[in-house]
Amino acid sequence: MPARIKTDDEVIVISGKDRGKKGKVLRVEPKKERVYVEGLNIVKRHQRPQQTAGGQRAGGVIEREGPIHISNVMLVDPKDGRPTRVGIEIVDGKRLRVAKRSGQRLD
Repeated sequence: MPARIKTDDEVIVISGKDRGKKGKVLRVEPKKERVYVEGLNIVKRHQRPQQTAGGQRAGGVIEREGPIHISNVMLVDPKDGRPTRVGIEIVDGKRLRVAKRSGQRLD
């Protein structure tokens, strides 16, 4: 079964502290049912300075994207920019994702 939300998709958050915000999916963790969306669910992590082969990595408080449950995001319809559910269409034996709102293909 193909994933309904993939990396580089445009999504909108439908619940939680970032409700109504849009962003690009950076990473998907299907087993944990989580997505990481660019600029959303920002969390602070305290990090020690680390030595790497290329030099020194700075420490301090680092802000980065945290995970969002996949049920709390919806794909953005490419036609009108509103949230849409995703359907599957089989064409020439290939499974393609389709926006339910407009019927437009996403792949």
